[in-house]
Amino acid sequence: MTDKRERQLGQGFYYQEISVGDRFRTRRRLITESDLVGFINVTGMLEELFVDPGHGGIIEGRLVPAALTYGLIEGLIFQTMIQGTGLALLDVTMKALKPVRVGDVVSAGIEITLVKPTRDGTRAVVASRVTVENGEGEAVLTYDVTRMLQGRPDDRS
Repeated sequence: MTDKRERQLGQGFYYQEISVGDRFRTRRRLITESDLVGFINVTGMLEELFVDPGHGGIIEGRLVPAALTYGLIEGLIFQTMIQGTGLALLDVTMKALKPVRVGDVVSAGIEITLVKPTRDGTRAVVASRVTVENGEGEAVLTYDVTRMLQGRPDDRS
């Protein structure tokens, strides 16, 4: 039996625990060669820029797809902010701003822009703006995301 004051470690936020304007920061994550190889193999994104280190393009370095960067940041968000409370991804609008390469470290700032409970109060539509930065603090990717989050089981407002 669980004490009502006890909180599950790693549990994400119920919608009642966040408000418009709240800001969060993910942990940092190094992008490795194996991240790139695994991602392009599973997705089929076998673009020359991603598979040939000597591609000769105008952007130098071992480039990674923006979708990989997005996926890694979403993984950090899943493990913390929405673990056990995220119900659905409703919408994503993304903009790639700068190249990301193997060896870059990325992290993200998250700002809550909407919390709209459903009529019955069991869940809410929650929107946020995510800004992904490289290790130098430069914004490399931004996206607006709308999700459905669960409400607290004992607090149906």
